[in-house]
Amino acid sequence: CGYTLQLLNGALLAERSGIAVACDFRSRDVAAGGQGAPLVPAFHAALWGDAGAAAAAPDAPPIGLAVLNIGGMANISLLLPGQAVIGFDCGPGNVLLDMWCAQHTGQPYDAGGQWAAQGQVHADLLQQMLADDYIQQPPPKSTGRDHFNATWLQQQLQAWQGLAAVDVQATLLALTAQAAAQHIQRHAPGVRQLLACGGGVRNTQLMHTLGQALPGVVLATSDQRGIDPQAMEAAAFAWLGLHTLLRLPLNLHAVTGAPGARVLGCLYPA
Repeated sequence: CGYTLQLLNGALLAERSGIAVACDFRSRDVAAGGQGAPLVPAFHAALWGDAGAAAAAPDAPPIGLAVLNIGGMANISLLLPGQAVIGFDCGPGNVLLDMWCAQHTGQPYDAGGQWAAQGQVHADLLQQMLADDYIQQPPPKSTGRDHFNATWLQQQLQAWQGLAAVDVQATLLALTAQAAAQHIQRHAPGVRQLLACGGGVRNTQLMHTLGQALPGVVLATSDQRGIDPQAMEAAAFAWLGLHTLLRLPLNLHAVTGAPGARVLGCLYPA
């Protein structure tokens, strides 16, 4: 059985706040044999599960919808008409970009991707990164900083010690965009709409690169469908909390790999 470490002390928060607290949503799924993540695809499906069902023309095939959350990691939900929801972490989001930027510029992140835009993508390094075992692994799958971290990046750069820092940044940005695009093309080639959310949507260069990597796909941000891109995770976990409170099962077999639906989370009454 796997394990997951959840740092919130729900009992203490309930005691201090005087309100009921639902937390630790991943542990039950992991105990049941799932990966415990990602959990937001069910929320995306509840919001927009039928959004891609309409065809562009009467004789055209249905148009699928993908939702890409670009946080530290990038996770994707694939909402395809008549099919089970698919969702998984597709690779690094902002984690490597922010780390490299802080190391070489002293800034916590590359605002708008302006620094990356000044560099040149190193094609061989990019292909080497995209060949990573996790990125090539089929879903269900999830990842985190235990895999994509400073050690991983240094290993990738061993053969390219003389590469300019700005070119590494440009290549890391291309990695985030290409990993997401390749997963969509591999697992949902019928998708014609992509909604992006998370802090990564503030990176103008990343969004531009993502759009270029997915020709024929309409790229938009979640605020165009009523949810601020940086509020998506908060809204999703509030929704998860409601399901815990009502004792409704929520996890999706096709997403986490758990053998069946479970009621997720612990509830600490006020």
